Amino acid sequence: MKPLSLFLRRNLLVLSITGLMGLTTATGATYDQNTLESPSITITNSAPRSGEAIYNQVCTMCHSIGVAGAPKFGNAGDWAPRSAKGYDELLASALRGLNAMPPRGTCSQCSDEEILNAIKYMVEHSK
Repeated sequence: MKPLSLFLRRNLLVLSITGLMGLTTATGATYDQNTLESPSITITNSAPRSGEAIYNQVCTMCHSIGVAGAPKFGNAGDWAPRSAKGYDELLASALRGLNAMPPRGTCSQCSDEEILNAIKYMVEHSK
């Protein structure tokens, strides 16, 4: 019982001090002593990220080596039957997930447009 009590006292002290000072995070969100809730954080970007950026950040994990049957980047044979279906179908498959690929290809923070950009990037570099 004592270790828990000491643990709680230390955390309450830290929370009290940060509440009195006001804590600013790396995102610029501030916490003050008048609220117990986390502030809402809005991430805005004026333009969607490029297909290359999304591919390098997310898609490369599977598409660079063909994990679980994913079409490999740069492999025309892997992409030809898929690209024949058109970008609308490729986007729909990516958004809902297909075979081992989870919905949105694990990029839950990506917009539909960014996912489409990544698809176009992979197709264009796999001809």
